[in-house]
Amino acid sequence: MADQSTQAPQISTVGELRASDHVERSVRDEIRHNLLAALRSGDDPWPGVLGFDDTVIPQLERALIAGHDVVMLGERGQGKTRLLRTLSGLLDEWTPVIAGSDLDEHPFTPILPESIRRAEELGDDLPIEWRHRTERYREKLATPDTSVADLVGDIDPMKVAEGRSLGDPETIHFGLIPRSHRGIIAINELPDLAERIQVSMLNVMEERDVQVRGYSLRLPLDVIVTASANPEDYTNRGRIITPLKDRFGAEIRTHYPLDLDDEIDVVEQEADLVASVPTYLVEALARFTRYAREHPSIDQRSGVSARFSIAAAETVAAAALHRSAVTGEELPVARPVDLQSVIEVLRGKIEFESGEEGRELEILDYLLRKSVADVVRAHLGGVDMRPLVTALENGQPVLTGDRVPAAEVIDAIGDDAAVMKVVDEIAGRLDALEPAERASALELALEGLYLARRIGKDEDDYGRTTYSVAVVDDELEADGA
Repeated sequence: MADQSTQAPQISTVGELRASDHVERSVRDEIRHNLLAALRSGDDPWPGVLGFDDTVIPQLERALIAGHDVVMLGERGQGKTRLLRTLSGLLDEWTPVIAGSDLDEHPFTPILPESIRRAEELGDDLPIEWRHRTERYREKLATPDTSVADLVGDIDPMKVAEGRSLGDPETIHFGLIPRSHRGIIAINELPDLAERIQVSMLNVMEERDVQVRGYSLRLPLDVIVTASANPEDYTNRGRIITPLKDRFGAEIRTHYPLDLDDEIDVVEQEADLVASVPTYLVEALARFTRYAREHPSIDQRSGVSARFSIAAAETVAAAALHRSAVTGEELPVARPVDLQSVIEVLRGKIEFESGEEGRELEILDYLLRKSVADVVRAHLGGVDMRPLVTALENGQPVLTGDRVPAAEVIDAIGDDAAVMKVVDEIAGRLDALEPAERASALELALEGLYLARRIGKDEDDYGRTTYSVAVVDDELEADGA
């Protein structure tokens, strides 16, 4: 929940509110006014939303200006919920409500019988409270067991037991949509709602009726209904019924980041890293994710979520911190050797096409090698690495791994002046200043030499990798993956 930047106004009765020249606005008017004001002033109405600037955001802004309810369609991990949650930032920071009201009614416009009665009895002394905009946004995950009572409402047996008759509209216990009056309701995974439950939303969205067990209570609900869903060609769990889809004024398609830089920015923004992960390793993971989204052996209807690359970066950082704890290094820095842990830990987050059973690790390993090779070309292209190859020929192989400290990696390459000059150039290009960062940069160069078939690499069962001048394994050419 966002921080409150100001204190709530010190107005406690409807009489004081009228005297303050307060103007009542509908939710749609609030959002339209605040969105247009932000656009005119050059402020960003969508903090933290990346990669949608030229595609999704303009569509959403037009829908909000038009006052439409919105459904967001897209594969998993495309930021649909993240985008919907930013809508609350377009509401007025504080808004008055009738104190004790079930539906947060505006003091000038009570809609419930009890609130109307209180307003008539108390007049200007009707007490009011203030709601922050973060309290006016509600979410509901559409699980298959969601009921009409959850969304719309039901008869409250406790109110009946108090002596009210079943015909009394005040016996209704309102569901989440009416309780979002004067706010925003977001229903995630809308197709998961049973079709009969979706039917119960029809009148709420169009006629603004609340129909509960035969009662029709006419309420001028002021609520924006938003929803998220996977495209119907992928979701086999259900569908959005046609009459409900028709009631959404805008259907907006989301997508995965179109640019590599946006993909990297998403990872760096969202990942909770417990150790330093150099940007070029984040780039390798971003490229890895993008290649996975294009590979024919991976189910593209399911998609490869942005959560995959985020979790991958967190896993690599955890591997670096683990090594630091084992070896006693002061500065934990991720190295290319840590990338292998991503495949082992996260392969279950990707769905493969039928017929690919048993080849999952092979396919992912191939895509990861391809991604690292791209990073080497992008950042180390043009560096003369012949001194590194010569050093391996004349000295000991370079051993690295999840329990090998950075100092040992650097020491293994030797201290020849020509070699150090190359290492310095590599470190300079990769902004590697600390010894642990230099070891990571050196490891990237060695991996690039291996992928270019200029040196060999051997991996054992204990998490250790040895770079040497041994014969390169032909598996590098296995493009069949």
